[in-house]
Amino acid sequence: MRRLLRKPVRLVPLGFLAVILVGTGLLMLPWATRTQHWTPFETALFTSTSAVSVTGLAVTDTPNYWTDFGLVMITVLTQLGGLGILTGASLLILAVSRQLGLRNRLLVQAETAEFGLGDVRRLLLRIAATVFVTEALMTAVVGGRFWLAYDYPPGRALWYAVFHSVQAFNNGGFALYSDGLVAFARDPWVALPLGTGAIIGGLGFPALFEAFREWRRPGGWAVATKLTVWGSLVLTVGGFGYLLLAEWTNPDTIGRFDVPGKVLATFTQIALSRTGGYDVIHVGQLTEESYPMLIGLMFIGGGSASTAGGIKVSTFFLLGFAIWAELRGEPDTTVGNRRVSPASQRQALTVALLSVALVAGGTVGLIAMTAHDRFYAALFEVTSAFSTTGLTVGLTQRLPAPGQYLLTALMYVGRIGPLTLGSAIALNTRRRLYRYPEEQPIVG
Repeated sequence: MRRLLRKPVRLVPLGFLAVILVGTGLLMLPWATRTQHWTPFETALFTSTSAVSVTGLAVTDTPNYWTDFGLVMITVLTQLGGLGILTGASLLILAVSRQLGLRNRLLVQAETAEFGLGDVRRLLLRIAATVFVTEALMTAVVGGRFWLAYDYPPGRALWYAVFHSVQAFNNGGFALYSDGLVAFARDPWVALPLGTGAIIGGLGFPALFEAFREWRRPGGWAVATKLTVWGSLVLTVGGFGYLLLAEWTNPDTIGRFDVPGKVLATFTQIALSRTGGYDVIHVGQLTEESYPMLIGLMFIGGGSASTAGGIKVSTFFLLGFAIWAELRGEPDTTVGNRRVSPASQRQALTVALLSVALVAGGTVGLIAMTAHDRFYAALFEVTSAFSTTGLTVGLTQRLPAPGQYLLTALMYVGRIGPLTLGSAIALNTRRRLYRYPEEQPIVG
């Protein structure tokens, strides 16, 4: 155990795996389902992994398959997964900063601000307080709306509000309605709090804390915070405009809504599409041109050290700045008057290319298992699983057992992989005392 504690890169995946297996055992119990029979292992494993990895994909009709006990277990697993991701990421950053040597530790501290060499206990308390205060505010607004506008009994209104607030903030996608949140697409008192909570949870605490503390001086933010906050804004606004135009006349999604309804439903869907996983409009009935954009947003995901998945916003935009510098023939990649180290660029490229390989391989495997489905459907489901988003075009519930195991593995790897890979790369950084002669091979 002491050896494991000295290796947090190994401890975090094992911790998540242990929680998943415990959750699987609990969800297999007869009183977890309405049929009062033992849940099949693959179904329980898939659901537990989806909850702990805060994905939200389901192979069952969640509200009609699970009892209150099962739904409470899903809520607890999602909350544990969300808090575990946040605290695990924070502790890994702290571990990295302490093992890189003084010079690199100071660089890490400058770039992560809140996650430098400070008090771990204070950091974790701030994370927990932010999570529970945000979820409590979301619960109050949404629960009040369910009670006052939809005539839910107070107890039911509170339970529904707690469940969906936990899912939204932790970027899970389980819902107590068979069609997701489609019924509330034009209700701002339900859609906006849940969408806002998903955005906050998906930013990541390094960026969130610094942006909140230094909101008057955005020019002084660390490069990681700038990439995350401004990159998230660009993706949200760009995705909103694209989806609004693509679905404006589609009667199966927002075509039948008035203009304010179109705007609200589209914004909420984009806010929840990057990692949240809720259906605000029927994702399976989108126009064909909407799917590439949603796949791209899911693959990018949210901020580092957040409840979001994907390759991360900072990784994507860092690669964009590197490409722009190369096209302009500049010797350095710069972001906001700061030069980005070649090591950071190589790490971003490694994470992105390995993620592309996993999604491509998973798509090929899923196509082999579902030969009658279109290519984009398999790609959409695989990207949703790997990025821990949870959106689906309806393919997941029709998968055979091998397909469920494939998506289960992708959800686990997609949640744990980028986090541990990035930390492992940083911890393996070593200084070589010699350099080989340089040669420039032909590229392109």
